[in-house]
Amino acid sequence: MVGVSDVPGPAPAAGGVPAAHPVLSLALVSMMQEVHAHSGGVYLLRADEPVLELAVHAGMPRAFAAPWERVGLSAPIPVADAVHDRRLVWVGGEEQMARCYPRIAVVLPYPFALAALPVATEHRVYGAVFVTWPGAHPPELSDWERDHLWTACERLAVRLERAAREGRPLDQGADVLSEPASAVADTLGSVEATRMVSRLPYGLVSLDLHGRIGFLNTAAAELLGRPAGELLGTPLWGSVPWLNDPMYEDRYRGALLSQQVMSFTALRPPGEWLSFRMYPSTTGLSVRISRARAVAEMARGPARKDAPAPRLVTISQVLSFAGALTEAVGVQDVVQLVWDEVAPAVGSQAMVILGSRGGRLHVLGHRGYPDPHPVERFHGLPLTERTPGTHALNSGVPAFFDSREQLERLYPGRHATPDGFAAWAYLPLIASGRPVGTCVLAYAEPHVFPADERAVLTSLGGLIAQALERALLYDAKHRLAHGLQQALLPNSLAPPPGIEAAARYLPATHGMEIGGDFYDLVPTLPLTAAVIGDVQGHNVTAAGLMGQIRTGVRAYTTVGQAPHEVMSSTNRLLIDLGTELFASCLYLRLDPARGRAVMARAGHPPPLLRRPDGQVRVLDLAGGPLLGIDPDAVYPTTEVSLAPGSVLVLYTDGLVETPGTDIEEALIGLAALLSEIGDHPLERLADEVIRHSAAARERSDDVAVLLLRACERP
Repeated sequence: MVGVSDVPGPAPAAGGVPAAHPVLSLALVSMMQEVHAHSGGVYLLRADEPVLELAVHAGMPRAFAAPWERVGLSAPIPVADAVHDRRLVWVGGEEQMARCYPRIAVVLPYPFALAALPVATEHRVYGAVFVTWPGAHPPELSDWERDHLWTACERLAVRLERAAREGRPLDQGADVLSEPASAVADTLGSVEATRMVSRLPYGLVSLDLHGRIGFLNTAAAELLGRPAGELLGTPLWGSVPWLNDPMYEDRYRGALLSQQVMSFTALRPPGEWLSFRMYPSTTGLSVRISRARAVAEMARGPARKDAPAPRLVTISQVLSFAGALTEAVGVQDVVQLVWDEVAPAVGSQAMVILGSRGGRLHVLGHRGYPDPHPVERFHGLPLTERTPGTHALNSGVPAFFDSREQLERLYPGRHATPDGFAAWAYLPLIASGRPVGTCVLAYAEPHVFPADERAVLTSLGGLIAQALERALLYDAKHRLAHGLQQALLPNSLAPPPGIEAAARYLPATHGMEIGGDFYDLVPTLPLTAAVIGDVQGHNVTAAGLMGQIRTGVRAYTTVGQAPHEVMSSTNRLLIDLGTELFASCLYLRLDPARGRAVMARAGHPPPLLRRPDGQVRVLDLAGGPLLGIDPDAVYPTTEVSLAPGSVLVLYTDGLVETPGTDIEEALIGLAALLSEIGDHPLERLADEVIRHSAAARERSDDVAVLLLRACERP
């Protein structure tokens, strides 16, 4: 690694413009050479926003990292995690990449290893570095490699700190690609080598790292159907129309990243199949082309001659964002993902997602606006109003405005420029053939939208639309489920004199966030009944069955049935309903005057009893099977003493059950908590019970808790 004083002076760059001191380029190349990596990049953290920008790239074409040129610090990619957590992030291969960073794996599904580290001093983060190795690298990073990478990043951070302290502008340097190996020893040898390959019956093509043709023999030109002079210096995929297929370009990327031999077959019109075999190195690829007569069974149709040349950036960005948007659940998830993933990548500084309802615009979410008031003026605007947002929504045609003047010329009036930004892209969100909204991307400076960028943004609009349509449907179902849940659970508890009560309910965070856990308090003076239960499932069916069980328990209690009779009647009710779901239940009859409680249990977790002296025990109750299994099941009862100040804790299994945790340990921890703070006010105690539970925090299952405290009798 060279020091700052060792950096050579400016050298002429392309076009005769002097190049800056390549501090970052030299540091990156030196780091890669030390650990024998074959590509890498340096990101710098912007001072004015939480965004990492790719400053220099080495070893591979920069287009390979195009989807991640600008990334937010919350983006799920290794360099962002390295900066956020101040740690080395290691991804040992394609399986680990798919498991830990699936969005990258979608775009680059090849065998390679990656390490990402923060570039930081004790007091400041300057950015991050990543380096990659071919798939042959061992699955673990060696201590030697780890130490060299940390040392190199620390030295780079010191350089950046010194430059910032001295007020010197940062000389980044340019991207670095490996130089081709030296030619043969002399001119005669070079001529003879050319003659030799020209005599071969199969084609040979040399590609540089960008996929440009540097050499091809006579057979290759004949097989490709183009004169050699027209092909030299051009990208193979863009110069040969029938190779203009993203799949073929994907093989080229895979060979370079993995440094493994890749092959494919392609149909040369009208009906000749050719085999392409690519042999990669760090300087480019050698391609062998031959006739493939054994692939007649392949059903691949001929490539379209008029197909536009695909760009690697376009393919990569669309794949990356598609993977990200599949993770969005609700509308606010979509808004946040567009802000975290799309906006940084396309250079947008603010965004709004608009929807429509009842013939009016609705602001579904926005980010990046210092003053949200101008944006919120759109809320409730009639769709008949002439604005860019309504026009994109009504027509389904995207609109791009390079400057404020252009926008105001086409849309004069107060609704034209809501935000004070300087350029905008209005993307209609069309899903299932109908408009679902408009995505507005705003830019702080005037921004020209070339044709290729417009194509990328329009494609992204289609992906956002599909995610938004799913999210709108999810939110509607969630509102319905939440309303149903609220209607089925008691609005309030009305305990009799001598009893205090508090309850909590948390739905599972999976599915529709509605479940079958229930509780109730049924006053039947002078006694009071309490019940808690859990129906299988986290869906509307479970919630509906829960409502029927709760109604049945209230009815059987009201007619004066004893606890064991209430349980037997509810069991037969569940069987008569013909459902395949089962339910656990704990029912008790409270007698505050005598300080007693009679309980019946149907496969439900046992309650906890805290006595006034702070001792806590799990009540060992007799019980019967789950409700809904055996119509002749018997549910014995147990009588328990409730001294004044005693607290009964009834709960469902979601409070104590979590994968990898022993239930007995969870109960011991809950008992310790009750012993310590069980004399607190009951509402506060209910909050602490929920907060203490690891299972409740994880919320893989519904959680219901009912606390009952016996008060002093007059």
